[in-house]
Amino acid sequence: MEFLKVNGKINPGKLALSVAVPLVGGSLSGAFANRNTKEEYAELKRPSFSPPPWIFPLAWTALYTSMELAKYRAAEKAALKNETAKVLLPYNLQLGLNFLWSFLFFKWGLRGTALAEMVLMLATITWSAYVFYQYDQTAGNLMVPYIAWVMFAMGLNASIWWLNK
Repeated sequence: MEFLKVNGKINPGKLALSVAVPLVGGSLSGAFANRNTKEEYAELKRPSFSPPPWIFPLAWTALYTSMELAKYRAAEKAALKNETAKVLLPYNLQLGLNFLWSFLFFKWGLRGTALAEMVLMLATITWSAYVFYQYDQTAGNLMVPYIAWVMFAMGLNASIWWLNK
């Protein structure tokens, strides 16, 4: 529980909202973007390092939870200085790009565009982590697994795009 405390207290409403938004948003965007695409994805040539499909929902649930705890901690610290918008701008941009990627890659089959968008997404995630770190080192560090996963996913996206030109 100490981990969830910021400035010695927990704000349960903000914490719940922080965790719920990306989990629900990610689930909804994934459900809409991936509707009727499983067969198509199964037909794609994939690199040898491509994980089995069941890994993705597990990884994203953990990553969304981690990034939301990071956002909660950084926003709570920024609020003390009346600088919440400074923390939320890069975070909200990367989250929007995160949700968009599924549509580009799966729904619309724009794998090259999805790759280019992922480069931008990685930049905004890194920016967000840097800003978070300025307010709360734990928050910045909580973004590191997300950065690592997106770098891996970028390699996977690039490989799938290249193999299926």
